[in-house]
Amino acid sequence: MKALAAVLVLMAHGALAQENSGLAELTTREALRGWEAVGRLDVRDGGFCTGALIAADLVLTAAHCVINPDGTPVAAGDITFRAGFSHGTSIADSAVLRTVVDPAFRFVQPSPHEMIRIDVALLQLATPIPSSVISPFSIGVPGTGDKVSVVSYAAGREEAPSWQRVCGIVARQDVLIGVDCDVSFGSSGAPVLDRSGYRARIVSIISAGYEEEGKWISIGMQLPKLVDRLKAALRRGDATSVARVEAVPTGPGSGLPGKPGKRITLGGGSGDSGARFLKP
Repeated sequence: MKALAAVLVLMAHGALAQENSGLAELTTREALRGWEAVGRLDVRDGGFCTGALIAADLVLTAAHCVINPDGTPVAAGDITFRAGFSHGTSIADSAVLRTVVDPAFRFVQPSPHEMIRIDVALLQLATPIPSSVISPFSIGVPGTGDKVSVVSYAAGREEAPSWQRVCGIVARQDVLIGVDCDVSFGSSGAPVLDRSGYRARIVSIISAGYEEEGKWISIGMQLPKLVDRLKAALRRGDATSVARVEAVPTGPGSGLPGKPGKRITLGGGSGDSGARFLKP
């Protein structure tokens, strides 16, 4: 991790001088258009992270948002995804049915390289959100350019998502990516977006960060292979946490194997989760 931090610091000195855009608070349905798939992940015992829909019933976020410092999973039934949440209202809410993270992930501070690279979680929703309501993001790899965009919730601005239209990739090392986007506690799991195509694609998520010259340098990871592995784990039934449920008639999902429909019985666990921002 020291080697990565050194690279980030050296590259950041030049990048911090670039003109990044400021934050725009997304408070109306019109302002949210195109970003509805980003939502706030609320935990029953308090705290929150940022997540984003990548399928009708799959939310992408950081693993450390659903794993407690003692290594136990946050109970899936204690988590709610609020898509497009802004000042008390959201476009769609759903309880979480199952969570899955890489079995090798450990909640460690400061965060070593090997933990940041797998600091990814998938959350399967109890109630899928149809694409006619919200169009999910696709996953991709970062392009060759140095500009990205981030939509996140954070401490002090947790009541509405904030969009930074342009910020910069300041370092790349192995599968890790450093960005100088304006994020803070609560931004864990926020999507880092490449907007060079017709529709923005998620190319990383915010995992850890440190302060450099008064600005945050945040670290994320490349996603496609890890997300594919986590999807495969869900298909096998290898969840990290499963909400207590009772069977109800089945409904459409996102292509995962057919499972009985579920009704969430909220509760069934405790966890210290939410507005985390690990410092490497």
